[in-house]
Amino acid sequence: MIGYGAVLVALAGLLMSLPHFISEPYRYDHTSSGGISLTSKDPRWVGAWWLGFLISAGAVALAAVPYFFFPREMPREKHELRFRRRVLEATASSVSKGEDSPPESLAESQEKQDSLTQIAPDLTVIQFIKVFPRVLLRTLRHPIFLLVVLSQVCMSSMVAGMATFLPKFLERQFSVTASYANLLIGCLTIPSAIVGIVVGGVLVKRLHLGPVRCAILCLLGALFCLLLSLPLFFMGCSTHQIAGISHPPGHLPGPELFTACTEPCFCPLDDFNPVCDPRAHVEYLTPCQAGCTGRALQEALDKSQVFYTNCSCVVGGGPVLAGSCESSCSHLVLPFMLLVSLGASLASLTHTPSFMLILRGVKKEDKTLAVGIQFMLLRVLAWMPSPVIHGSAIDTTCVHWAQSCGRRAVCRYYDHDLFRNRFVGLQVFFKTGSLACFALILAILRQQDKDEGTQVTVPTSGLQQQLLTSGPEKKPEESRV
Repeated sequence: MIGYGAVLVALAGLLMSLPHFISEPYRYDHTSSGGISLTSKDPRWVGAWWLGFLISAGAVALAAVPYFFFPREMPREKHELRFRRRVLEATASSVSKGEDSPPESLAESQEKQDSLTQIAPDLTVIQFIKVFPRVLLRTLRHPIFLLVVLSQVCMSSMVAGMATFLPKFLERQFSVTASYANLLIGCLTIPSAIVGIVVGGVLVKRLHLGPVRCAILCLLGALFCLLLSLPLFFMGCSTHQIAGISHPPGHLPGPELFTACTEPCFCPLDDFNPVCDPRAHVEYLTPCQAGCTGRALQEALDKSQVFYTNCSCVVGGGPVLAGSCESSCSHLVLPFMLLVSLGASLASLTHTPSFMLILRGVKKEDKTLAVGIQFMLLRVLAWMPSPVIHGSAIDTTCVHWAQSCGRRAVCRYYDHDLFRNRFVGLQVFFKTGSLACFALILAILRQQDKDEGTQVTVPTSGLQQQLLTSGPEKKPEESRV
């Protein structure tokens, strides 16, 4: 089954790259003199986004090959299946006796039902349908299981939102290319998460952590992960000036930012070819909106730079550079990613302990079903809605939308401060929810330990008191509690 599943994943990767081959070619301006001069930092740059899906699909397909050489049944599983069949036959024979057998007690009936759930792979469809609702309700009513799943839902929601929109966040906040943003995530964040998972497993094994200590480890990991997210609110820059869209707070836009100076040029409203005035750090949507009439190309050894000259809407009419203005806080991208990676490592530290809480909390015959319900809830409650929630929150920070056929298309410019606060705020919200769940788990486990200690202490003290007050003529059976 693992091999077939890997093949299906590879086919899904191929399907995701299929639009590149069946869609129409990308359109660009053929009338510009000097040809097309785009860099990877240009907002109109479209890289080979489909190539990664092809490489990943090929790697998954190759990894699936060894699984087809495994035997259908492992040697140890044969004896276990034979034992389960004997238990099932014995249970069926006892049921077929009917009226000849004495009425069984409630405990014996409950034990027989538990044995049926334990040998669920050998049950018929009708037997499984009869047993499944009771086991499902029993699992969902388990407080530790529900709280652990809710904490993992919060963590997975945070991971899903970050994996989907962190590259875009880095591009907008720090003016880095899409390839460099993904390179930082692949080289820093993902290895840090792997290290966190491994360290969590090592701590559980080496220290022989019980349920309470596992909950403490999860609580500490979630707490420090939350604390490392707080500095991220202040690591970023505000949106630079955009002619006709934004202006410095407390100041009125100057003559060069008024769109009235471009009216005689009849600039198309749907064009997008940003240029930047490096002296005033002002960006214009197109060279036409900057009032430019000339174009120059400066050749260099490694790259070429396009300039637009004779710009009437720019102070001094100086040349403007093709492309968006650079962020003034590009140097903060590495500290930002180091904090994100360290937080991801601490969040991943809770993976193995929380999984052990589920395995040790539910009954032996319910573990397989509990793990299945856990992953189902993670997909439904975290991985599906989280990207939608993050995307909707990010869309509310847009200050300029592109228009296509009279409808709103992609966002050209965001309010960087609002973008950062809402994106990091959602991360903090989910981390706080996970921390609260782990705190409740720890409180419940400690209360259960206290109740068990009280139940053991009270019968022992009562037994000692009865032994002291009873005479030697009493039988030992009379002294039982």
